[in-house]
Amino acid sequence: MTLTQAQLFAAVDATWPAARYIETAHWLLREGQGGGKRVSAATLRAGISDPDIEAAEAEMKQLGQDALFMLRETDDTLDATLDARGYGLIDPVVILTSPVAALTGQPVPRLAAFTIWEPLAIMAEIWAKGGIGPARLEVMARAKVKTAILARNNQRPAGTGFVAAHGSVAMVHAVEVLPEHRRQGTAQWIMREAAFWARAQQAETMAVLCTKENTAALALYSSLGFEPAAQYHYRHKILTGDLRHG
Repeated sequence: MTLTQAQLFAAVDATWPAARYIETAHWLLREGQGGGKRVSAATLRAGISDPDIEAAEAEMKQLGQDALFMLRETDDTLDATLDARGYGLIDPVVILTSPVAALTGQPVPRLAAFTIWEPLAIMAEIWAKGGIGPARLEVMARAKVKTAILARNNQRPAGTGFVAAHGSVAMVHAVEVLPEHRRQGTAQWIMREAAFWARAQQAETMAVLCTKENTAALALYSSLGFEPAAQYHYRHKILTGDLRHG
């Protein structure tokens, strides 16, 4: 099944949801409450002018957030306008996809990984060590169809991840493996366990987000058969001096 970019970005919002969405004539604004850039960035809904950008900046400042825009491949004009207004480019991201069936051909070894909701305390500890704190756990809790995954290696907790489904798409977020358990297959088992869960939800496509600078993660996803399907980046300007959007 070939997904449109609109379907992919809808899955991003549904599986990693903002605390609140504010729709205006030109923008979809997100209130992040500290949950990271994906839940704090504004995206374009219709053509804009400089006053429209200023209106979005004012809305984000009222939310206590700095000005942050997500730019998709169709947003070239806005991207150039923000660049000219002094916005810095940060975090180019690629969305990768794979058929669910491509990840379920190999069974997950017993006790190598299993799904559980709500996350255990050890899972929160592993996430925290990777910079995924309580605000992002709140993001996970807001998703409607979801689970978390605990992976084990050498009979010890080794990593964790989060997966949520939206329509035919299951999207994996927040994969974190403890340093002493990396390069031992732990992340692979998290992804495969996520795929078996996705199959049970009748999802057909697995998706994951990865910054382009994270070459190790990109290599893992490529080895599992994931291929690039879309990309985006952010433009950022400090308005409040408070980087709560993360």
